[in-house]
Amino acid sequence: MKFLNFFQLFKQELAIDLGTANTLIMQNGKIVVNEPSIVAIDRRTGETIAVGKKALQMHEKTHKNIETIKPLKDGVIADFHAAENMIKGMIDMINGSRHFFSHLKMVICIPSGITEVEKRAVFDSADRVDSKETYLIHEPMAAALGIGLDVEAPIGHLIVDIGGGTTEIAVIALAGIVCDQSLRTAGNELNNDIIEYMKREHNLLIGEKTAEAIKINVGAAIKDLENPPEPYPINGRDMVTGIPKQVYVRYEETVEAFENSIQKIEEAVHRTLEITPPELASDIYRTGIYLSGGGALLRGLDKRLERKTQLKVHVPEKPLYAVVRGTGMALENTDRFSFLINHKNY
Repeated sequence: MKFLNFFQLFKQELAIDLGTANTLIMQNGKIVVNEPSIVAIDRRTGETIAVGKKALQMHEKTHKNIETIKPLKDGVIADFHAAENMIKGMIDMINGSRHFFSHLKMVICIPSGITEVEKRAVFDSADRVDSKETYLIHEPMAAALGIGLDVEAPIGHLIVDIGGGTTEIAVIALAGIVCDQSLRTAGNELNNDIIEYMKREHNLLIGEKTAEAIKINVGAAIKDLENPPEPYPINGRDMVTGIPKQVYVRYEETVEAFENSIQKIEEAVHRTLEITPPELASDIYRTGIYLSGGGALLRGLDKRLERKTQLKVHVPEKPLYAVVRGTGMALENTDRFSFLINHKNY
């Protein structure tokens, strides 16, 4: 018993939702890290200056000696070295520097459309931070677990997980993904839509952080909201005069800005339903559609999808945390869940 306690002292088990926009880490059933997926480095030395929120504060405000990097693009690792430093920095946020001989076990969430090369990049990043056991789980499966669905039952469930870099749409039954669509249209694309709209309609240049603030404060998918938000003031640079100015953004404007991107998500949901086996389609008619991820918080999106599909759309409490909660459940049951991808297979 004493030996077991000693082993537990140096054992660390982490569930990681490695997202394009945000990275969440769960330990012992609690979310211990919730940080933007970004690092700041010193160009001269290559040293990591800041990770997460501190790095985000520097984003788009740096000088020639400092660079901010978002290591993930479209849900996968785009900058291997920056991703390694980001993961290491976020793990150190939990309890300071780990002992080099500690046993680190991780379950990391990945998009369903990821390639074998991209999977290898995730495993390699885990190896670099000294993970002794590494498992991968697909986002729709993690989201279903986090929502509270019985993924092992012979019942079809349709999951739509809208993250920062990808929208994952999947029909799940019997602990497997029956059919799915992975779309590179998600939260970051909505931010770009706002940036382009502000240029086009207001002759105003704004940055990514300002676009994100607009999306959070007044972003909407439909114009007939029950409780519409008040117009939101934002600052930017006038494209004509070059002078900073302020404008108020109405939620109706975001509906127009998002139109094309939301249509793409609707079409992907429709395509998934078209290739769903009839018996599972019958289940989905009864169970409806489950939304998760930060995109599920977009005002009126559930109502819009209901009108499009004629199916009931469910938004769980705190949909942003559904994936990491499910990843945490997978971490606790790695021997039970056959859908986990083990490092030993490589």
